[in-house]
Amino acid sequence: MNIHPEILAKSEKNGAMSLYDHLRFVGMATEKTAASLGLDPFIAKSGAYLHDIGKTHPDFQKKLWDHSPSVKMSLRHEISSILFLPVFPHEQWDKLIDMVIAHHRSPQRDSRSQGILDLVDYEGEEEVFNRHSEGWDDWSPLAVDILNSLGVSAAPVSYMDAQNAFSYTIEYCSAKKQGWSVLKGILIGSDYLASAIAEKTVFVKDKLFQIPDLSYFRSPGRESELYPLSLLDTNDPRPHTIVSAPTGAGKTDFLMRRCKSRIFYTLPFQASINAMFRRFKDAFPPDTDLRVLHASSKLLVKNNDDYEEKVLQEMIGSSVKVLTPFQISSLITGTKGFEAVAIDVSGTDVILDEIHSYSEIAQALVIEIIRVLLNLNCRIHVGTATMPRSLFDKIIELLGGLENTYVVNLSDEILDTFNRHRVHKHNDEASAFSVIPEAIGKKQKILIVSNRVQNAQRRFVQLTSQYPDIPALLIHSRFRRKDRAALEDLLKSKFNSSLEMPDGCIVVSTQVVEVSLDISFDIMITDASPLDSLIQRFGRINRYRTKESVRNNIIKEVHVIAPPSDKRSSLPYSKEILERSFSLLPDGEILLERSLQDKINEVYPSLDLRSISTSSVWNNSKIRLKELCHNPKSVLMQMLDIDSASCIRFSDRVAYESGSAEDRISLEIPVPRSALFRTFTNHGRSDYGTNPLIVPDELYQDNLGLTFLESDNFI
Repeated sequence: MNIHPEILAKSEKNGAMSLYDHLRFVGMATEKTAASLGLDPFIAKSGAYLHDIGKTHPDFQKKLWDHSPSVKMSLRHEISSILFLPVFPHEQWDKLIDMVIAHHRSPQRDSRSQGILDLVDYEGEEEVFNRHSEGWDDWSPLAVDILNSLGVSAAPVSYMDAQNAFSYTIEYCSAKKQGWSVLKGILIGSDYLASAIAEKTVFVKDKLFQIPDLSYFRSPGRESELYPLSLLDTNDPRPHTIVSAPTGAGKTDFLMRRCKSRIFYTLPFQASINAMFRRFKDAFPPDTDLRVLHASSKLLVKNNDDYEEKVLQEMIGSSVKVLTPFQISSLITGTKGFEAVAIDVSGTDVILDEIHSYSEIAQALVIEIIRVLLNLNCRIHVGTATMPRSLFDKIIELLGGLENTYVVNLSDEILDTFNRHRVHKHNDEASAFSVIPEAIGKKQKILIVSNRVQNAQRRFVQLTSQYPDIPALLIHSRFRRKDRAALEDLLKSKFNSSLEMPDGCIVVSTQVVEVSLDISFDIMITDASPLDSLIQRFGRINRYRTKESVRNNIIKEVHVIAPPSDKRSSLPYSKEILERSFSLLPDGEILLERSLQDKINEVYPSLDLRSISTSSVWNNSKIRLKELCHNPKSVLMQMLDIDSASCIRFSDRVAYESGSAEDRISLEIPVPRSALFRTFTNHGRSDYGTNPLIVPDELYQDNLGLTFLESDNFI
């Protein structure tokens, strides 16, 4: 048999992989994925072999070597692929079409109008068929050879049979109703995976879709009175969970012990995701398929020489994945690849930790995600330190009430053992900062949290000038991603250590320290923020519980600066929420854990979810998309600023534009989308990667990050 190694699936620039090898690897991945979902692996493998066989078309092969634009109609290889349907039994055609015809382009209303139904509408059925079957007798035998080499009993396909298959596909796609295709999801997910790791698919496939070993979290040695949730039984028969408890009560272990399947662990912030990933690295057996996913997650595994570990992060089939909910938001918006996300998350345990920490519109998205996850037979586990009653009621309603949800709260007596902070309220920054000299004299580790990057930078400059001999660190979101990753490591390994910092230190930060970053300082000065946010910030002070700290009721001081008097200065928060939160804080007294729920309910008396119904493709359990179709880029993601803009330094431009995707990520500086319209650079934007703004080097300092200044000569 002839595998025709000269027929390529990928260009030389992308590895020059032969079509035979690519189809073989995708076949392995689809077979494993389908079997894991309880579907026919033979059909799945057949779809994998068929999906790219149209790349044998001479014009596609020319395109791999010659990038000059063609004057002909666009050639879509998946359309050429379905001309080989007659190789397979007719009763399999519908399933094979589901896998093949839309794995790149939406059949209808494609963003580039290159789906099969779009092309037929614009060019006519005969023209589209002629384009994709052009030279049929010359190249179709090569495709049949490759299929036979893959183990398919493929007879030659006549021109007329190819035309009948094309017409059948058009009729089949045109008749589709609303819905989504599991088979399309299997093909897309498997194709992405096999394309990324190529020949390593042979070894990786056996690790896919494995239930993780949770024995670490269930071991008797993890039980302790210091972590009251560790003493509670998790074997409740109800599928879903809501657990509310203070920082340090053992929520993570409790939520993990509730899991029975593969796990998606979601958190709101990059720093908290990184911290949880590192924590899980130590907890799971070394061979666990553990992945992490956020904008710069590849940097977290950069020191590992294992290439597939880096590229697998966003692929299907992990045992445990730590990510933001936004990484699975295509489930809501129906954007490209949502079917692969759906089959990946289907039937898993999904942990939504710190669910209260999202903005109003992000919270609305999380609520919609819960709806869809329930449709996909997921078990939902919610963890929080501070959830308003209104949000609790909404989630309980979605989960099917108390008969479906195991709700766990700690008693007032246990909550009293978590009283750790005395709150002091200040009218202004100067008053709050007046406590710093005494803290330095006591060699304390001082944490200063600002609501805005600009204020954090200003305070850092002021304090390092005032106390030049005190070790100091600034951390916020506007550092190059690789610099921020290094700062997070430095914060945890050095500034968090009393051994490394015996004479104390100063760390100035924004909200990036707020959730799940495992640090414990001695004293805090913070801007006023919403009460739930403040509670999270306070959790970075006097964090570690010991028998001694509980027995002696050790209390540490936190100082809160009054909110600004105007709405603009209050951003990114609501002025009214800030004022309400600040008014409920004690002054000069211990903040009682048992009082927090009532205070939170008072700050958020009702659930004010912004409607995202126009952005969601779901209406309760029904999807509003035509099956096999997907939406173009979502407006909702832009509203959430998830697709935020990025900058690079002028001096990094060459390295960025010539570097790998991982190199580019490491050099990017995240900025708000509004930065695109500010006049602080005249270097324009790069044509590579995420098309970042190119900013003057003088706007970036290693210890301060990016500072915004208006350019005087912006053109």
